Amino acid sequence: MPFFICPNCKERSIDHDRREELDNVPVACHHCGFGFLFELMDDYYPAPNAGLVVCDQAGRVLACGRGVFELTGYSEGVLLGRDLVEGLGLSGFTPERNPAQLALEWGVRRLGEQLELRTRAGVTKPVKGDFFPAYDSDGGLLVALAPR
Repeated sequence: MPFFICPNCKERSIDHDRREELDNVPVACHHCGFGFLFELMDDYYPAPNAGLVVCDQAGRVLACGRGVFELTGYSEGVLLGRDLVEGLGLSGFTPERNPAQLALEWGVRRLGEQLELRTRAGVTKPVKGDFFPAYDSDGGLLVALAPR
């Protein structure tokens, strides 16, 4: 059974056919109205103060959920289209161990990554990152960032 999570409100759901209706319409969030849900291999419970970021298959930000602004100070409009690692100033790893790139390249989850991000105010903040590759034909990445 496919598990889904809303990148905006973090509401979790299941859907047996991955479609909203009889047409070829992807599932959307019935809780907040967000336009698409992210499919996960296993059910996932993000931290209450986590912010979710959705990226395309090149690691560029497509959408930011609630909690990202509170954690980083960046609004969604500032981050859209930017590389996730550069846009949020993520650090705490060597270039060959970039968790976003590893998740995208190998199609594996990266849970509990100990990272640091640079807030909009320029403050370095320790965070925990969970990285989930997309399992649909579009590819992409879901990232959950929470303070540690």
